[in-house]
Amino acid sequence: MTRLKALSTGIAVSVVLVLLSGCYTEPAYLAVPVSAPANFDTSWQAARGAAYDEGVQVTSEDRSSGTLRGTKGGSNVLISVATQANGSVRVVFNVTGPPSENPDLQNRLTRSYNRRMGR
Repeated sequence: MTRLKALSTGIAVSVVLVLLSGCYTEPAYLAVPVSAPANFDTSWQAARGAAYDEGVQVTSEDRSSGTLRGTKGGSNVLISVATQANGSVRVVFNVTGPPSENPDLQNRLTRSYNRRMGR
């Protein structure tokens, strides 16, 4: 009987080991696109770069107030970069002057800014 008992104990242990070895799985990883929220420094540099990309000659910069001013032909450009109360950053491009001089400049600045921000 001891032999039968030892055999059944051995089988029980083997079954438990097989069951336990089947429980392990590799951890699943979820691919999530990483999009860091914009910060003032990144947005400021992207706005400056957008002005450069579109040929705007920056005539004044006041980082403390978040203001860039410049010209392109007969158009005046005002770029405002401001941190909002919720921590997000708002960038506004304002172009004034004859529309025939630089048509679509405001949209081109916005596209260039978004490209530089990886959007």
